[in-house]
Amino acid sequence: MTTEKTASVPRVDPGTTTGEREALEQWLDFHRVTLAMKCEGLDDAQLRTLSAPPSDLNLLGLVRHMAEVERGWFRRVLVGEDAPWIYATQDDNDRDIHATDEDTYAEAHATWQAEIAHARTLAAGRDLDDLSVGEHRSGERFNLRWIYLHMIEEYARHNGHADLIRERIDGATGD
Repeated sequence: MTTEKTASVPRVDPGTTTGEREALEQWLDFHRVTLAMKCEGLDDAQLRTLSAPPSDLNLLGLVRHMAEVERGWFRRVLVGEDAPWIYATQDDNDRDIHATDEDTYAEAHATWQAEIAHARTLAAGRDLDDLSVGEHRSGERFNLRWIYLHMIEEYARHNGHADLIRERIDGATGD
């Protein structure tokens, strides 16, 4: 495994000969750190820069969205916790993405990291085949393997968005 380091965010390449669980956790962590790297070195105004109007997508909103996604899949679905939304409101279901001038990266990053830490705790010791206690809004239950795979997909998709937004802001490119 190799480690890529920016100013403050270390990213470890997933191993090529690991077991299934370790590979899933490594790839999820890789994508979590990738999103943080895309935000690094930008101020709050830059992080609120819209991707390509009329889209509301922005880097700060992506971080807030992923905090909601971590909470939803691990707290609500995996363990059945009655965890309220962090940012979404009845008036604005996409409030996570709709960052305002008052919303800061410091708050969003701390919230996101807390949700990641809680997700790790909730998944620890569970078998990949264990079914969730809670249900998705679709009424379905999911095993931990599916949740890990979905989280990797969710981050990978949004990291692609983050690549384009970051390039729009300051021309920075890279993985």
